[in-house]
Amino acid sequence: MARPPKPALPLRDGVSASAVHCPHGAWLRLADFLAERLPLVDDWPARMAQGDVVDGAGCALPPGSPYVALRRVYYWRQLATEPVLPFEAEIVFQDEHLLVADKPHFLPVTPGGRYVQQTLLTRLRRATGLAELSPLHRLDRETAGLVLFSVRASERGAYQALFRDHAIAKTYEAIAPDAEGYDQPRLLRHRLIEPAGEAFMQMQVVPGEPNAETLVQRLEALSGGWARYELRPRTGRKHQLRAQMNAQGLPLAGDRVYPVLQPHEAEPGFNAPLGLLARELEFCDPLTGKLRHWRSSRTLAPPPDSMP
Repeated sequence: MARPPKPALPLRDGVSASAVHCPHGAWLRLADFLAERLPLVDDWPARMAQGDVVDGAGCALPPGSPYVALRRVYYWRQLATEPVLPFEAEIVFQDEHLLVADKPHFLPVTPGGRYVQQTLLTRLRRATGLAELSPLHRLDRETAGLVLFSVRASERGAYQALFRDHAIAKTYEAIAPDAEGYDQPRLLRHRLIEPAGEAFMQMQVVPGEPNAETLVQRLEALSGGWARYELRPRTGRKHQLRAQMNAQGLPLAGDRVYPVLQPHEAEPGFNAPLGLLARELEFCDPLTGKLRHWRSSRTLAPPPDSMP
C-alpha cells in the first residue's frame, strides 16, 4: 500500500516536519506513544503544549490528546544543543529546477543524530525558503564538495534517475599515500558489503562479483609522501572511494574510518579534514536538455609535516 502524501506543513527554522505512524496499540495518550516510539526526546508534553506536534491538517495536538491508531502525526526535529560547525557552504548555482551547493568538510548534508540546524539542508532551506528542497545524493559529513539538490518535489524522480542509471559523471579529488602504477587511469573493481554489528561503519571488501567500480589516476606528487589522485566512480556504494582506496593500501588522509575505525569524538575536531573532495558534476538535464557542469572552488592540501 502506498504511503499517504505528506501534508504541506511549513518549515520551522529551516526544518521540515517528520512523520510518525501510529500503529494499533494499548497507549491511552499520544504523548505516551511518542515517548516510547522516540525515547531520545524526553519532553513530548512540553513540545505538544507549544504546538510542535500536529495532525495531518496541521492542527496542534495538546499534551492530553488521546491515542488514535492508524493515523500519522507530525513534529519538527530540534535539539537542545548542537556542536557548532564554523564553516559555510556556497551556493554555486540555482534555478527553478536545481540548486548546487559547494559543501565544506565536517558539515552533514541532512539532519540526523547530533545535527539538525548545523546541516547543509537546514541552512539552505533557511537561506532560500525552499520547503521542497531535497538532496539528490549524499556526501559523508567528512567529505567536501558539490551537492546537487532538487527544488521541486514533483521533479525529484527525474533527477534521481540520473544517479540510479549512472547517467551522471562525478569526479573527485583525493589525498592519499604516493604510489606507483597510477600515472595512467586504473580501474578498481571490488565487491563491497556492509557488515552487521559494531563494524557496520566499515564497508568490507569480499570475494565475489564486483559491485563497485572506480577509475583512479595519480595527478601529482605532494609533500610529505602524499599524492593527489583523481577518482571517477562508476557506481555509488556506501564509502566506495574510501573503501576501495584503502583496499589498495592507499587510505585517504584524515580518514577516521579506514583502515582503523577511530573512537567517536565527543566534540568534533577540525584540524585533520578528510582528503576527499567532490570536485565536479556533469550530466544532461532530463527536463531542459541542457548540458550541466559544475566544478568546486575548494582545494585539498596534504597534512602538514606528516608521513602517510
